[in-house]
Amino acid sequence: MPRLLEFLFVRHRHNWGLLLRFGVVGVSGVVVNLVALKLFELAGPSYNTVWLDLPATSFNIRWYHVFITGAFVVANLWNFQLNRGWTFRSAASSSSWLGEYVPFLVLGLGALVLNLLIVTVLMHPGSPLALPTDVFDDSSALRSRLSWANLIAICAVTPLSFVTNKLWTFRAVRHVGRPGATRPTDSVRGR
Repeated sequence: MPRLLEFLFVRHRHNWGLLLRFGVVGVSGVVVNLVALKLFELAGPSYNTVWLDLPATSFNIRWYHVFITGAFVVANLWNFQLNRGWTFRSAASSSSWLGEYVPFLVLGLGALVLNLLIVTVLMHPGSPLALPTDVFDDSSALRSRLSWANLIAICAVTPLSFVTNKLWTFRAVRHVGRPGATRPTDSVRGR
C-alpha cells in the first residue's frame, strides 16, 4: 500500500497539479459554454424544433444540437488558450499555436460528438434516460432542461478529454516532473 501511495501521490504529483489546473480551466470553460448556449438559445428559435431532417431517415437535427455546437466552438477556443498558457504552459515552447490547436480541436470535436449523443439521450422524449419535464420545465435558468443536459454531458466527457489532451495535444509537457526532466519553458525563461 505505501508503494501505491508513493506511486500515485509522489511520483505523479505533477499530474495532480495539471489535473487541478485543467479542472479550473474546465470550470471556467463550462461557464463560458453555458453562457454562450443561453445566448444562442435566446437569439434563436425554440431549441426543440427541427433544424434539419436527415434524408431517408426518421432522424433529424434539432436547434439544440446547433446551439450546443456553437457554444462548444466558443468554449473550445477559451479552454485551449487557457490550457496552453496556464495548465500545460506550452505557449512558450517551440510548438506553434495552430500545431497545438488542431489536435485540441480534433479531440474537442470527438468530445462534442459524445456530448451531442448524451444530450440527445437526455432530451429525447422517448428515451428512458430523458430528463423529466415536470422538474426541468424551463421555467427558470436552474430548471433549464437544455442547460442541465449539456452540463451532465460535459461532466461525463471531461475525464476522457483531460487524458487525451495531456497525452496528445500538449505532449511536450508529458515528461515534466520526472527526475532529470526539464520543463519545455525552462530554456525560454532562462532557468
